[in-house]
Amino acid sequence: MKKLVFRIPATALLAAGLIAICVTPVAWLAPGLQAMYVLPLAYAYWVIRNRTTVTDEQLVARGLFKSTTLKWDEVKSIRLVQKGWLKAVKTDDTEVTLPAVRLMHLPALSLVSGGRVPDPSVVEAPADVHEGDLHGPEVHEGHPHGTVESEK
Repeated sequence: MKKLVFRIPATALLAAGLIAICVTPVAWLAPGLQAMYVLPLAYAYWVIRNRTTVTDEQLVARGLFKSTTLKWDEVKSIRLVQKGWLKAVKTDDTEVTLPAVRLMHLPALSLVSGGRVPDPSVVEAPADVHEGDLHGPEVHEGHPHGTVESEK
């Protein structure tokens, strides 16, 4: 069984340590300000907890406070978001955020899902062109940068 886990990179935990260091001078100014150490701890928990696990049978989206398991039969489509995490659209049109899954991860998601999610990077040859007729673009060397022309 293929399994792929998308998670926030562990190097993001360095930011939690940096926040803790920066909070230290302020946290010891007055009694009770030590509660500010909750901020870096909460951020570290968020980094560790958020992940999406994809298998050929299901998706598991694990957020900060809950996990959602979706069988592939329940997924109608994947909504693409230019900036941010992708969303799985269920058959009842509700959306489930897929933590740490971004647009650049679509080829891997397609591979693990068994083709249920189409891979946009795959380009199919037109049906009316035979394999022997396929040629790459022709580059002319006359210009210093070259010019590219497609064969007609």
